[in-house]
Amino acid sequence: MSKASPTTPSASAGKPRAKARSTRRKPAEAAPVDNVQEHELAAGALNHTLAATPLMGVRPSDLLSAAGSLFKAVGRTPFKAGRHVGSYLNELRQIAVGTSSMAPHAKDKRFADPAWQSNVFLRALMQSYLAGNQELNRFIAEANLDPLDKGRAQFIAALLCDALAPSNLLLTNPVALRKLVDTGGLNLVRGVRQFSHDLLHNRGLPAQVDSAPFKVGENVANAKGEVVFRNAMFELLQFAPTTPNVHARPLVMSPPQINKYYAIDLSPDKSLIQWTQDSGVQMFVISWRNPTAKHRDWGLSDYVLCLDQAVEVARQITGSADVNMWGSCSGGITLAAYLGWLAARGEGAKVANTSWAVCVLDMPAALDDTTLGLFATPAALRAAKASSRRKGVLSGQELARMFAWMRPNDLIWNYWVNNYLLGNKPPAFDILAWNNDTTRLPAQLHADYLDLMRLNPYSNPGVMRIAGETIDMSQVKVGAYVVGGTTDHITPWQGCYGTARLFGEDSTYVLSNAGHLQSLVNPPGNPKSYFYAAPASASDPEAWLEGAGERHSGSWWPHWRAWIQERSGATQAAPKQLGSPQYPPLCAAPGTYVLQR
Repeated sequence: MSKASPTTPSASAGKPRAKARSTRRKPAEAAPVDNVQEHELAAGALNHTLAATPLMGVRPSDLLSAAGSLFKAVGRTPFKAGRHVGSYLNELRQIAVGTSSMAPHAKDKRFADPAWQSNVFLRALMQSYLAGNQELNRFIAEANLDPLDKGRAQFIAALLCDALAPSNLLLTNPVALRKLVDTGGLNLVRGVRQFSHDLLHNRGLPAQVDSAPFKVGENVANAKGEVVFRNAMFELLQFAPTTPNVHARPLVMSPPQINKYYAIDLSPDKSLIQWTQDSGVQMFVISWRNPTAKHRDWGLSDYVLCLDQAVEVARQITGSADVNMWGSCSGGITLAAYLGWLAARGEGAKVANTSWAVCVLDMPAALDDTTLGLFATPAALRAAKASSRRKGVLSGQELARMFAWMRPNDLIWNYWVNNYLLGNKPPAFDILAWNNDTTRLPAQLHADYLDLMRLNPYSNPGVMRIAGETIDMSQVKVGAYVVGGTTDHITPWQGCYGTARLFGEDSTYVLSNAGHLQSLVNPPGNPKSYFYAAPASASDPEAWLEGAGERHSGSWWPHWRAWIQERSGATQAAPKQLGSPQYPPLCAAPGTYVLQR
């Protein structure tokens, strides 16, 4: 197994405490936006992309169960409930006489307008709302409930409190009222028009992005390359070298199936593809077909065999005996199954080294500290399977709705105010446009992913079969470079550390100060970026963080460049043409499958 390369030198700085599970830092700025409000909307949404492991929807019965947990808390501890009601009434008395010190959190943008403090009525309304929210949360925290019921009660309470915020109403939102006067009511006209459009075309949820300015193949996904292979399930893109010499061993990337690949090629200044081209690494990227109901039987085994086809094409075109591979999110889950399949067949030498971005292979860890984990019951898994089986596919729009209700302030009410009360368009932001360009999952693949949660096969040898082979990840011998994000609530960084441990103590683990997508789209140039990098030699993530050494300023991309170049073989003259006589170019990148809706 390859050893970790030395970390790139940088100025050291203070290290976060090891118990970093609950830290929630502001996400790094990903691109310039027109104004502060647009930036705040986009930043709030960036942490909630769909590139996570596809799981299940939250059913109405799940919400009823969560509400039942809240009522159960009242029934079990009525005296505690009464005490908190008394505390709330006492706070209301102080609010009425003007002696209350109740104030919103400094980062709560809903009440940032000065009118919430200067206007007596608005201040009292805000304080009453905050006091009720506070006492309800305190009551649930003290309630005699098991952790699961307590988590569900907290979820339903947050859902209700977020919906009832006075900032969501026109007559109690000072920013909206001022705009009503300033525009002579035109903001409401625009808001009603946008509400009607979303009702018809976005299933009633407010749109999060203005995607119109972004054209795939024109101003996004425009790295130079060719489609060199196509079958019913994927196109393989080979990207053109930008250096006179290239390394002999190519890199083959397995992106998530629930999103299109071009998150790594949004624009030249933040394109991981172009960064790799400029690193002298020959790069091949899979672009998955967007399946329909007629493809319902495509399962994990079929996608694993697609990876093998892509590897064979890359080997033939480059003449390399083996390849390096990259797996992101659910694409990494597919890559792990492929590596296990190769090992079972005695063909593990085809893949030398691997890179993993925000990918959790220990399935229970993928649900740790996540809201969705509260609803991952056997009944919910069965219902999710049955739903996608009936429809033939699980649509990205369905997942988007589910994710939105997991974080309603960031993904619903912020846009409700912006789009409908203020009459503004949602921000035009490339990453959000990509996230809105969703795909579907075949029913069988969805079912296979749900089975991974039940079986946890990457940690339990012998419980899963892929294309006729029994998977045992202890037989996989590859170098590994694994990236996690400190504020990633979709694939928590501690779970990503478990992925690094799966491949041995010589694996390199990198912890970036970013959320889920920003951990991947992390180009150099952001002065707020930093990361830790060290071998995954500690037994648990907190111990690793304590011993990870100095903090490195900037993006982890240059650090990865040194790591991958060291493991990509000798250099040779770059090919003058892409493809080969056996696999000639079929069309220019980004190809045709990425355009399918």
